Formats: sequence, C-alpha cells, structure tokens
Amino acid sequence: MAVFTEKQQLLQSQLAQVARDADRIGRTVRIMEVCGTHTVAIQRSGLRQLLPKNIKLISGPGCPVCVTPTGYIDALITLAKRGDILIATYGDMVRVPGSSQSLAEARAEGADARVVSSAFQAYELALANPGRNVVFAAVGFETTTPATADILLRAKKAELTNLFALCAHKLVIPAMQALLAGPKCAVDGFLCPGHVSVMLGYKAYEPIAAQFGRPCVVAGFEPRQIIDGIARIVAQIADGTAKVDNVYKAAVGPDRHQKAWEMIERVFMTADAEWRALGSIPQSGLVLNDDYRQFDAARVFDIVIGDSIEPAGCRCGEVIQGLIDPAECALFGKRCTPDDPVGPCMVSSEGACQAWFKYGHLEDR
Repeated sequence: MAVFTEKQQLLQSQLAQVARDADRIGRTVRIMEVCGTHTVAIQRSGLRQLLPKNIKLISGPGCPVCVTPTGYIDALITLAKRGDILIATYGDMVRVPGSSQSLAEARAEGADARVVSSAFQAYELALANPGRNVVFAAVGFETTTPATADILLRAKKAELTNLFALCAHKLVIPAMQALLAGPKCAVDGFLCPGHVSVMLGYKAYEPIAAQFGRPCVVAGFEPRQIIDGIARIVAQIADGTAKVDNVYKAAVGPDRHQKAWEMIERVFMTADAEWRALGSIPQSGLVLNDDYRQFDAARVFDIVIGDSIEPAGCRCGEVIQGLIDPAECALFGKRCTPDDPVGPCMVSSEGACQAWFKYGHLEDR
C-alpha cells in the first residue's frame, strides 16, 4: 500500500479540488503563465498531465529574449561590427537570430561580443578597458532593470565615459493589458510571475482583475506552489469572481520594492516600446531620462533600431501570445532545435519552445 506524505496528500487534495471546480465550469479554461521560469517548471515537472482535460496552460510574453524584436538584435550587431565597441550581453542574447545573422555569427566574423552574467560585469569591463567603448545590451523586465540602473548610477558618479547601454527594458503589466485588449485574446486567468512580482508587489495586478475580469494569482516556482496558484485561479473562474491572490508570500508583498524603484526612477522614464509580435505597446518600455542620456548607446553612436523581420515560418510570435503551443509550429523539433534555433523561443533557456523540446517527453509520465 502506498504511503503518502503530508505534502503529497495536500497536492492530491488540491488536484481533486481543481477537478471539481473544472467540472463546475464545464468549458475549456486557458490559464497563461506569464513567466518563462514558470513555463520551464511546468514542463519539467509534467504538471500539465495532472490537470483536468479542460484546464489548458498557455505561455505568455514573459521571456525577455523572446519579446525582444529583431531590429534590436540588428542594432547590437551593427555596434559590434564597428571595431571600437565591445558588446557585453547576457548569454541567451548571443544566439538570437537577427534579420540576417546572430550576434554569435557576427562574433565569429570578428565582432567583439562578450557574455556577462551580470550588469556589473559590463561595468567592470569598462573599467578594465579604458580605451574601448563598452555597450551593455540592457534587456529584461522589472527584475533586471535595477541592475542596469545601478551600473549607470556608478558610471555617472565615477565620471566613466566609455560605458553605454542599448536599452530594451520592458514592463510586464502593459503587455498583459495589451494581450487582453487584443482581438485574439483567449486568456481566462493569469499565473503571475514570481520574480517580477517581487519588484511590483501583488497589488500591481489589481487593475487587470478589475478592468478585464481576469483572476491574477502570484506563485513561486515549486510544483506545489504552481498547483496552488492554478487551483485558486480555477476556483475564482468557477465562482464567477476575479481578484488578485498571492501564494508566494515568502518573497512577494503587496507593494513594489521601494529601493529598487527609487534606482529605476533616477535613471529611466517610461516610453512606448516595440515587442516581438505584439507591436508597439504604449508606455511599456523604459528609456534613459535626460540626466542619463549621455549613456544612451543609440544616441551617442547614432544607431536607429529598425523594423523587425521575422524568420520565415517561425511562429514564436503566436507562442508568446498564447495562441498556439510550440509543437503546433511546423518548424518545431525539425528545422528549429536548441542546437540550430530559428526563433528566440527555442534559443532562450526560458523560452517556451526550448522547454517543450527539452521536457516534452515528460508529458508521457
């Protein structure tokens, strides 16, 4: 006879409640996990197979690399090929295809692009190479923006003149609102990102619940937390309610991280921003304010971020809008693999396509 631990019994109880609530709903429910880390955790744990057939988990625009348009990649490559510029970038960005090549391919041709694990390493590169201009590829959501702000605050204080940032930082809430306002939206509730919510506070999602009538539940990344978050979303839908809830109380409070936002607001201001597949979303990006324009690589080096050209046949744009599952793309697992990616969702370690490719076999467990 199987002996269940207390945690296993709790999980069984949660799943049983999800099944009862799913029966009450009587239709397919589409829950979007906004965060790429959630997508990976869900795939790796095989959680989809534990849920009722009418509860469908879909991926959203929560992978920073995946939502960065090809025009930005092209701008990085243009800068890297100048000869007087050293590009410092997080690792996933190196292999993302631009309109004609990736930064890795440009590096093979002689461009200077170096992988860093933190923004501070870009600052250190600038200190160590006073005769070179260092451009930091500043991408990511609210979680990575404070680190960019930190190095620019340091650079200004130190009167450092060879460190710059090509900014593509983005804000999660406007993207969620844009998805819900779009004509193709089929999202019934949101499993809200854990890391971003540490910066935002869970109350930041209240306008989404109030305006669009969609439950928003913040969860961590352990399978039990994810199941708990899903259970609360399904219960709300079954009850006909829509509110914000938080099961990640160890890390997320009601309000935003004050110190981090003080740093962000000293350096950045909000602006319209271009997102892959979603187009321009009003006030969804962060750009350097007037006090820090001297660090703006696009302005200093006269770089225009051009139009984005999607790879032929790539459906990453539909994946990050929750319109299709990765396996529905004809390129998935054939022409597009982690070793030879066509689109960014297969490049990034948080990309939905890579998660499906790496862990899809676990769905048979």
